[in-house]
Amino acid sequence: MSTVDSFGAKSTLTVGSTDYEIFRISTVEGYDRLPFSLKVLLENLLRTEDGANVTKQQIQALGAWDADAEPSTEIQFTPARVVMQDFTGVPCIVDLATMREAVEALGGDPKRINPLSPAEMVIDHSVIADLFGTENALERNVEIEYERNGERYQFLRWGQTAFDDFKVVPPGTGIVHQVNIEHLAKVIYDREVGGVLRAYPDTCVGTDSHTTMVNGLGVLGWGVGGIEAEAAMLGQPVSMLIPRVVGFKLSGSIPTGVTATDVVLTITDMLRQHGVVGKFVEFYGEGVASVPLANRATIGNMSPEFGSTAAIFPIDDVTIDYLRLTGRSEQSLALVEAYAKEQRLWHDPAVEPVFSEYLELDLSTVVPSIAGPKRPQDRIRLTDAKSQFEKDIVNYANPTESTSIVDLESKHSFPASDPGAVPGEEEPVTRTVHIASGGPAAASKPVTVTPEDGSPYIIDNGAVTIAAITSCTNTSNPSVMLAAGLLARNAVKKGLKAKPWVKTTLAPGSKVVTDYYEKAGLTKDLEDLGFYTVGYGCTTCIGNSGPLIEEVSAAVQEHDLAVTAVLSGNRNFEGRINPDVKMNYLASPPLVIAYSLAGSMHFDFETDPLGTDQDGNDVFLKDIWPDAAEVQATIDSSISEDMFTKQYATVFEGDDRWKNLPTPTGDVFEWNESSTYVRKPPYFDGMTMELTPVADIQGARVLATLGDSVTTDHISPAGNIKAGTPAAQYLTEHGVAQKDFNSYGSRRGNHEVMIRGTFANIRLKNELVAAVNDGQIVEGGYTRDFTQPDGPQSFIYDASQNYQAQGTPLVIFGGKEYGSGSSRDWAAKGTSLLGVKAVITESFERIHRSNLIGMGVVPLQFTAGQSWSSLGLDGTEIVSIEGLEQLNEGVTPKTVHVTAAPSEFSAPGKETVEFDAVVRIDTPGEADYYRNGGILQYVLRSLV
Repeated sequence: MSTVDSFGAKSTLTVGSTDYEIFRISTVEGYDRLPFSLKVLLENLLRTEDGANVTKQQIQALGAWDADAEPSTEIQFTPARVVMQDFTGVPCIVDLATMREAVEALGGDPKRINPLSPAEMVIDHSVIADLFGTENALERNVEIEYERNGERYQFLRWGQTAFDDFKVVPPGTGIVHQVNIEHLAKVIYDREVGGVLRAYPDTCVGTDSHTTMVNGLGVLGWGVGGIEAEAAMLGQPVSMLIPRVVGFKLSGSIPTGVTATDVVLTITDMLRQHGVVGKFVEFYGEGVASVPLANRATIGNMSPEFGSTAAIFPIDDVTIDYLRLTGRSEQSLALVEAYAKEQRLWHDPAVEPVFSEYLELDLSTVVPSIAGPKRPQDRIRLTDAKSQFEKDIVNYANPTESTSIVDLESKHSFPASDPGAVPGEEEPVTRTVHIASGGPAAASKPVTVTPEDGSPYIIDNGAVTIAAITSCTNTSNPSVMLAAGLLARNAVKKGLKAKPWVKTTLAPGSKVVTDYYEKAGLTKDLEDLGFYTVGYGCTTCIGNSGPLIEEVSAAVQEHDLAVTAVLSGNRNFEGRINPDVKMNYLASPPLVIAYSLAGSMHFDFETDPLGTDQDGNDVFLKDIWPDAAEVQATIDSSISEDMFTKQYATVFEGDDRWKNLPTPTGDVFEWNESSTYVRKPPYFDGMTMELTPVADIQGARVLATLGDSVTTDHISPAGNIKAGTPAAQYLTEHGVAQKDFNSYGSRRGNHEVMIRGTFANIRLKNELVAAVNDGQIVEGGYTRDFTQPDGPQSFIYDASQNYQAQGTPLVIFGGKEYGSGSSRDWAAKGTSLLGVKAVITESFERIHRSNLIGMGVVPLQFTAGQSWSSLGLDGTEIVSIEGLEQLNEGVTPKTVHVTAAPSEFSAPGKETVEFDAVVRIDTPGEADYYRNGGILQYVLRSLV
């Protein structure tokens, strides 16, 4: 609760017969010229002003925002709530459970540990599309999901019952971001604070980068790492710089044949080229009113793909209509409208706010597009897709001497007069092409595939092996989902079929999608083309695509084919979608279906037929593409408020599987010592209520000497757990077969696995190991172990264990932009648990720097122009750091003195190097966290 109100902002707003306490932003000079998003931040600061973390000066700085200046003012943002998905959310709940145990050990009441800000988790990242194309695919995939993840789910089920203000949406319900916009988000939040009903803008942080989807509702929020999410849950603010805001003006309207997906890919392309990393993007102008809410959410969802922190639409009549459609109460609708208008948060297209930068898109100029083959910003006009593919395939396929291209799209076109024709039995049509060496012809490699229960067929480089309607981006949008259903209906009427090598999957973002497909009578048409529902979760977009068709996978691996996936998702990075698939393309749901019919990226929808109808006539995409008026009429007739009301009435209850999970009871979790998924972490072992004084670091060894741009992906465990690694050795020792290793993501609740995967990225370059490899850097999670004679090469984890057994602290030397990339909590947690006490770099990415402090690791920076290599350091030194003890007197030193003395492993004649390093503890709150040994310890002591 705010203890300071320097601006006299506290006031009352009456809506109907209800009074709400509000904080008026109009009390701050300059508020009226701020963009919508900064007005939301301004209210946040006014409401949380405490004179320490949030000060009058911060509020004045925001009111006086200089649109042209580079961000430099740090503020403390306190989100209204936290939203999580299960992969990234599990460690947060593990930490809360551990805190409860620690409170009890300190003589306190474990029930004191609860989220202080409401927290909701949607379990959507664990379902894999193992089965597809059959009626029981959904049921079986959910069964397998429970078998794989039973331990995690039991733990989360306990959390659902043990914690106040923590809700879990069980598996098989929907995708977190779609559930967020359809049910969880309030737009204007109302909550009792100190006995008074308070209203304020709904804001959130989420443990998934696509939290920005909620920006489409006018809710300011973005993705953060687990440490920031935990801090927010426990009432701690998120540190940020007042950002630059890019105004994006929309005008015109979407032309016929163009989808919301095409608009999104165009905007992603534009903003990537412009450069919006770390900035807010805000949409404004006359065209905003014509953008449906679902399209706004689709655009907001892609914010991480074009690099902005947020991509927000203001509140207007479209927002209210959507809230009504999705079953929100009339009182909440009245509050949203009254509050938004009172606080000047209601969109007025006639008013143009001040922005840092300006862009404009005339929606009438957007054309059908896809993006690929490896980045969401690599937009390709659909008319150019075939020719662009023929250029790109050369980089992915092994060249051959062939000068022929197999026309995959032609070989399944049969006249109805030939009833005996069986797909795959005819010879593929081959045409000779005259092309320069190394072109697409050189990339042709036709392979005959013989399924166990069907006729042979031929696949080639570019074959579409996955066609997936998937991911939050598009499955929340009825315009593209119903367009896909209508296209399927038209295709079935023409007698078209998906090619037999295509794995076809449908993963709706919520059960409402299934309801409106049923009401529109489109379910059977989709299933006739193989698009059976495989689950309600992210599936293909996050790599949970499941295996390819067995014989296709075998052919791809044997012949090293460069096959493709087409998905209606937001991410198509190399290796992300499926290990057998080299090239991935983002497309709208109707185009996903179209590509399943085409069967290949080597296809031009304007000139190449998808097949023939019952009369032997060629069928082109334009013949089955649904009319925009028909799509809108279907939306109007098949989607109703009662669908949302029914599906979300019991959204937190789950099915019988969830309800019948054997669930521990009690306020403190009963850890299963044999679990390899959920373990009690050691953060609070030996902790007392009294602070352990901050000590200078003496006699430290260097664990790694790293170059520039070491990202959190290099540091944090990710991907599959490979045999022979420390993590694999641990699992084997605990009776886990290699086939059940699963991924680091699924085992984020087990610190023993995660520590062993920290700094274990196969592309990590630790220059320390060059000295024992003839000057060559061996990539991977290796270092030198100076506890052993000759300092041999060792796994980083193994060396860390040896150092910790000797009581030797560790430091890391880094370069520029250390910790850039996504905010990953385990990049800091793993660093801490490996025994690292300080990281000394040339510069830090802001969030990773604060995460290190949150885990009790001090971030230090070489002074300008210095680096570890320029100082003559090589990592063999013994390092001492003096000056940190000033923190015990409440003083944060600006610099500390570092001494790097040669050791027995240093080169002969090497001298001691001494230098000052800048202490990057930047705020009073961070100093408190560090003095306490970390943010969790700080919160724990303050609650006890």
